[in-house]
Amino acid sequence: MATFITTIRFTQQGLKGMQDTTHRAAALKVAAKKMGVQVTATYWTLGDNDGVLIYEAPDDETSAAMLLHLGSLGNVHTSTVRAFNAAEMDAILKRTHPA
Repeated sequence: MATFITTIRFTQQGLKGMQDTTHRAAALKVAAKKMGVQVTATYWTLGDNDGVLIYEAPDDETSAAMLLHLGSLGNVHTSTVRAFNAAEMDAILKRTHPA
């Protein structure tokens, strides 16, 4: 499974419904699981972003589907990056120097 890190910024709608933010996060976790995505961590943050979502998906398309679902609810804007652990990065680095 590929790992993704998504930063979240609340929309005006999301801010108006702030009291429900933890419930919305729980509902996303359930919906994501049905799509084949495992949400591994959800954090609310200070600074430029209002939150961070860390999850694993089998491929980019599944990740995109989950993010489109999340965005369609109208509560957040997202920005996502693909993350690599040390073993994955070692495998990538080996490909940069073909024998």
